[in-house]
Amino acid sequence: MRKLKMGMIGGGKNAFIGAVHRIAANIDGLIELHCGAFSSNPELSIESGQALFLPKNKCYGSYEEMITAEAQLPPNERMDFVSIVTPNHAHFAPAMMALDYGFHVVLDKPMTLTLEEAKQLAQKVKETGLQLCLTHTYSGYPMVKQAKSMIADNQLGAIRKIMVEYPQGWLSTSFEKEGNKQAAWRTDPSKSGISGCMGDIGTHAAHLAEYISGLKITQLCADINTVVANRRLDDDGNVLLKFDNGANGILVASQIAAGEENSLKIKVYGEKGGLEWHQMAPNTLIVKWLDAPAQIYRTGNGYVSSIAAFNSRIPSGHPEGYLEAFANLYKNFALTLQAQLEGKEPTAEMLDFPTVSDGVRGMAFIENVIASGRSTQKWTEFKI
Repeated sequence: MRKLKMGMIGGGKNAFIGAVHRIAANIDGLIELHCGAFSSNPELSIESGQALFLPKNKCYGSYEEMITAEAQLPPNERMDFVSIVTPNHAHFAPAMMALDYGFHVVLDKPMTLTLEEAKQLAQKVKETGLQLCLTHTYSGYPMVKQAKSMIADNQLGAIRKIMVEYPQGWLSTSFEKEGNKQAAWRTDPSKSGISGCMGDIGTHAAHLAEYISGLKITQLCADINTVVANRRLDDDGNVLLKFDNGANGILVASQIAAGEENSLKIKVYGEKGGLEWHQMAPNTLIVKWLDAPAQIYRTGNGYVSSIAAFNSRIPSGHPEGYLEAFANLYKNFALTLQAQLEGKEPTAEMLDFPTVSDGVRGMAFIENVIASGRSTQKWTEFKI
């Protein structure tokens, strides 16, 4: 038993998501930052690594240098996996190289720039037998897992309707033209891909709907909008959904909903009742019954499911939020790798993290939604 050694690609100075990954990876004491190629600028990469107190020989000028150098070290001295926290266009090449050199991968979503890249990455994972964890953060919340387990146990009966919405307001103006790096790359097709809003947050909403319900999207009808003048990618959209059990749904994602922060929420309705979860009040799950009073489930209590309990750390009444949910992905991924290192079979709880298959579906969602938005056809098949 030892801590797993993490190499990081991206996430250097002033990068928001890199710090989030490092905090999440560290929370449970299972992982240590071992090395990094933190920027495409070699000087900034080394400077960023030293600011994180890494030895100079573990601060690499490029991800190619890091992967090749670490692969030459003895197994107990090299990194165990790579965490890739770059913009979308810089996911595929380092992930493929890491897998080729025998390293497991943690990867930000959406997984790649195109669906074709996603399929190639999935094939590489299959060939190597290595693990890939995709950071769909919101599936890490305990009450999301409680909702999933209740539906899997058929407590709501057959699912009939899913309503998921993700409104933000931060791109209500031309923020990308004001020097904001996060806005600039997300609205740049060369870095973000064919979609802005739907690729950035619509994929989170779609993944959450499928994760909680256990269903798969089979058809969609999309209205895709670019509201802010001269913006190159979509910043708003509405999607009608059909699922593989016959249920229907609605997905709304917008980054021009003025005044909204990060208001992801989902409602799922079955024959016997429904449930409701809000990301900005994540410790609460509301369950409504057809023939009984509504119930409120809270994180950390003894009545929650085993999978929700497995992903909680502190007693009820102590808020667990975004960083803890993010950390659950890293924890489950790390426990899976540790089990494999010890020649053991990972448990279902350990394996509960988004994988390359979720990444392929996420890229398919983006391409299908944009194609539907451009089409005059009412319903289009969800093609992978």
